[in-house]
Amino acid sequence: MFNPAENRRAAGTQFFTSLQHRDYRWLWFANISAGSAHWALIVARGWLVYDLTDSSTLVGIVTFAAMIPNFLISPFAGLLADRVDRRRLLAWTFGLNAAHNLLLAAITIAGLIEVWHLVVLSLINGSARAAQMPASGSLLPNLVPQRHLLNAIALSSATIHGTRLLGPLLIAPLLIPVGPGGAFVLCTVLYCLGLVQVSLIRMTSTGIVESEKGILKNLLAGLSYVYHHHLLLPLMVLIVAHCALTMSFESLLPSLAREKFEADGAGFSYMMMAVGAGALVGVMSLTKVQTDNVRGRLLLVAGIISGVAPIALAVSPNLPLALLAAAAMGASQGIYMTLFTTIVQSIVPDGIRGRVTSISNLHIGGFMAGTNLLNGSLADIVGVQTILVVTGVAFLVIIPVSFANLHVRRVYFVGATSMATAS
Repeated sequence: MFNPAENRRAAGTQFFTSLQHRDYRWLWFANISAGSAHWALIVARGWLVYDLTDSSTLVGIVTFAAMIPNFLISPFAGLLADRVDRRRLLAWTFGLNAAHNLLLAAITIAGLIEVWHLVVLSLINGSARAAQMPASGSLLPNLVPQRHLLNAIALSSATIHGTRLLGPLLIAPLLIPVGPGGAFVLCTVLYCLGLVQVSLIRMTSTGIVESEKGILKNLLAGLSYVYHHHLLLPLMVLIVAHCALTMSFESLLPSLAREKFEADGAGFSYMMMAVGAGALVGVMSLTKVQTDNVRGRLLLVAGIISGVAPIALAVSPNLPLALLAAAAMGASQGIYMTLFTTIVQSIVPDGIRGRVTSISNLHIGGFMAGTNLLNGSLADIVGVQTILVVTGVAFLVIIPVSFANLHVRRVYFVGATSMATAS
């Protein structure tokens, strides 16, 4: 007999299937804590730089300093994630970021903060994050069975993107009456909470590093795997273009908030929250998608919306419409990145998963760092709105170009998971 209440409960449990696994549950909570701290830090640090200097260029430089370790550190971090206990490595990264935020809070509250301090500390923060991502990404598939992998990655992506909402929401009340120093204290507390949660994970996980091959060959193993894989290579090119053109906006929003909407730090925080809210809704919707060809078509549709949404943000006449555009950016980006991550984790053997994850972070982080720096510099010359329109249009041009590759075209119409399994 049809029971609406039971059907609603069953549908609700589909969203959170992976959380029935204890160790994954602790990793998920740890990622919520760390992700909230990360996005709160981006907002507080970005606004602090802009408030001190009134320069988008300097916001771009500080953002570049936080992101460039993804290019410089990621290969070594990936090798480390395959060589040592991934859980312990993750704990060390949380501890380092907690110490970083504590120091940042102390010098900010003391009134000693200068831009060069923020550049140096951003490098430290970025280095810890560059090691955190391959450790967490390569540990995750060991905590759930294969049949729950997409759900686990979708829920994990929900923490990454959804904390764009939670982190700025937590610090928004602090930015005006207390200032960025109070926000940095909160970030410290969140990283400490994440450290406790990681310590409760029981599963140990390491990769396979062949000592007889030497450090260089082991480092290059992940690069070689990606560059010689008929599906991963074109997808990597596509995802790099997506991240560089549609997701490198952190250095632009402070200026947009002040100059166009006259909303200052609160407006910046609200736009980041809208991106996070949209991402959370988008990623959570993936947990209920069961058909492979639907997932593939969602990848295509999400890519198109990712190009349109920055243009909509640029032409928005007021803050409420800008928030809707920002939410569309978050939803499309969250779906796009989650589907890409699922393909990667479905294909890659566990022995080199850390290195391949780090290669992905290297490409994505390196290009995002460079693009944020370029965007911040150009914003002071041509304006934020022009950059948002140009980058959005550029990615919309890339989408039809991607159809030229047979494997990408088949992903769109056969399905992401089916293609990954076949590969």
